[in-house]
Amino acid sequence: MEQYFLFNSRLGIPLPALKENWDEYSLDTQHAILLHWEKIRGSIPDRISELEQTINMKQAQLSDESNFIRSCELNSEIAELASKINDLWLWYRTHQDITSAKMHQ
Repeated sequence: MEQYFLFNSRLGIPLPALKENWDEYSLDTQHAILLHWEKIRGSIPDRISELEQTINMKQAQLSDESNFIRSCELNSEIAELASKINDLWLWYRTHQDITSAKMHQ
């Protein structure tokens, strides 16, 4: 199944990377891809939780930080982590409807 997914280092999960139109895959392959995606999708909330813990740690550092430059760096890091969380939620929600519709065909 790895041939249908590509690890996204920014988000920390594999994402679909289909080289053909969906309808060009056999039904068995479609179902296998969807099953694999469901496993990945199920791990997204755990990945989000990891990133939230990192944000909390950086926010604690920020509250004690007196160096302006370091404060700016921490704010930037927090913003990037929040952006990753937002993207993960988009992947989680957007493909929920697609997956359930395709799996029940």
